[in-house]
This record gives sequence, C-alpha cells and structure tokens, in this order.
Amino acid sequence: MTFSKLLTTALIATVTISLANANELKGRGASFPGPVYKTWTADYFKATKNQVNYTPTGSGDGIKSITKRMVDFAGSDKPLKPKTLAKKKLYMFPAVVGSIVLAYNIDGIKDGELKLSRTAIDAIFVKGTAKFWDDEVIAKENKDLKLPHKPITIAVRADKSGTTFNFTYFLNKIDSSMKVSKKPTWKASKVVAGKSNSGVSANIQQIKNSIGYIEYSYKIKLGLPAAQIENKEGKFINPTVSSFQDAAKYAKWTADNDFYAVIGDPDGETSYPIVAATFILLPTEKVDTNKKVTAFFDWAYKNGDKSASDLGYVPLPTETKDAIRKYWESKGIK
Repeated sequence: MTFSKLLTTALIATVTISLANANELKGRGASFPGPVYKTWTADYFKATKNQVNYTPTGSGDGIKSITKRMVDFAGSDKPLKPKTLAKKKLYMFPAVVGSIVLAYNIDGIKDGELKLSRTAIDAIFVKGTAKFWDDEVIAKENKDLKLPHKPITIAVRADKSGTTFNFTYFLNKIDSSMKVSKKPTWKASKVVAGKSNSGVSANIQQIKNSIGYIEYSYKIKLGLPAAQIENKEGKFINPTVSSFQDAAKYAKWTADNDFYAVIGDPDGETSYPIVAATFILLPTEKVDTNKKVTAFFDWAYKNGDKSASDLGYVPLPTETKDAIRKYWESKGIK
C-alpha cells in the first residue's frame, strides 16, 4: 500500500472514530445509581446501537461537571432547588429510587441480625458516644447477640456525596444538631473514608468491626450484612425491595418545582427509613443533545424496570414517568 493510501486510510479511521465519539453521550456523577445505569446503558446499546457512557464519580463531581459543561448530563442524589437550577441553567428530573443501608463487618453477626434504634444510630454516627459494639445503647435492642467489646469504625465517604446528603438528611431527622451535608464532619473516634459507594463498601468488607452507609445494590453485590433500622413509627425494618417500595409511595414530585423532593424518613409502619431518589441534570441550552439524553431515559422508563428491581432499586411510578415526559415536552427536549 502506498503512503498516500495509508494516509487516506488513517484519515478515514480518524474521522470514523471522531464521529463515533461525537455520537456518544457522556454522563458522570452520583455513584448511588451506578449499578442500574451500567445495566441500562448496556441494554440500550444492544437495543439501539446508541452509546451512553456514565462514570460514577459522586454527586459533587456530577454537579461540578455539568455546571462547567464538561459532560452531556450529570447524576446527583442531592436534588437542586429551582433557584439553583435557574442560576446554573439546568433542568432536573428523577431517574429511579434507591435506598441506603447500614452495612457492617462483625464476626458472628449475620445479615439482618443487628438491630439499630434511632438512638443507637445517633450515638454511633452523630454524637460519637457509642465507641464499642457492646455499648448499652446498641446492646439494648440486641440481647440475643454476642456483641464484641471492640472499637467501632465508621466507614464514610471521602468525596462530596449525594448518598451522604441523603444519609445526613435522615440523621438530621433523628438529631437536629447533624447538619445535612454532602461532606460533613464526623465525631466518631475511628473514621475511615472511601471514594464513591464502591470505596465505602470495600472498606467495610476489609475492616473488622466497621459499619458504614452504602446503596443497597452494593450490599447485594458484595454480600455484606446490613442492619434492621428503626423507622419513625418505631418499627425495626430490614432493607428489602418491598420495604423500599412502601417508603417510595410517600414521594411527592411535581414538575412545578423541577421534581425537587427528598424522601428520607417517610411515614408508614412498613417503610424502610433511608430511601432516596437520584436525579438527572441537563444544560438548558443543549436542546439537540438533551433530546438524545431524554430518549435514553424514556427507553429506560419503558424497558428498565425489571433490571432496576433486580438490582434492588424501585422504578418510578407510571404517573411520575408521565409527568416527566410532559416536563420534557414543555422544555422542548423530547
């Protein structure tokens, strides 16, 4: 092959690659929905040959990236208020509902055996006064368990996190001294921080006598034990898809405020208390790209419920999906 033909071939390949990259949607942000987005994007490609790439870097990074227009869309577990959306020139809508579990690594304590009252959770994560596993505030609800006299290590997020935002929202309902934050200051004497839900999960898995907050699908994937948690009705609830669904019923979304809602600590005797929606952020000025993003999520709303449920998420109700589609139409991005 002559040099000119080699050059032509190389140029054609370069153009082909550039076009492929141009047609690829790029998103980043919340790690909370990472597992379900990974499944949805793979299934979407198989069905349509349209490529969507999502990198679970954390909600803080997602908000930063979309604000700077570094990606086509972003994920955030922390919903942005309408005033903030207007300032940043963003649209927002929910994608799916998930839950946060308190996973632990204690020898001899199996999945679902540990019960954590609201008072115990406050003592471990907020006040930092429960320093050992056999502390009376924990032992009180666990008379049948042999809790060790070992220091408690709490596993938390190192990055600005929507999972942390939703967990601290729940903690604030228990103890108002806890500020709702994507990156709070923890008072516990032993704290280990990891990036994203996968980093916190890995720390729990590796560190004996640790406990931390992670999205439910990470618990399932790694087979980590998780606690029963006392809800606002005083009932101890195991993290299950059924108890998440019971909690999600109390979500109140409306397009009037760009679907801003925090579900944490819902009513209901059978409701699991730490649930959260995860949201998508779009730049208002990128109409054509936004239409491609909404086409993907529209496909996921129609075809992704089973895979979401299989991973432990709660699909959005039909009426919410319909309201989101009307929201897209009103913005000219469907």
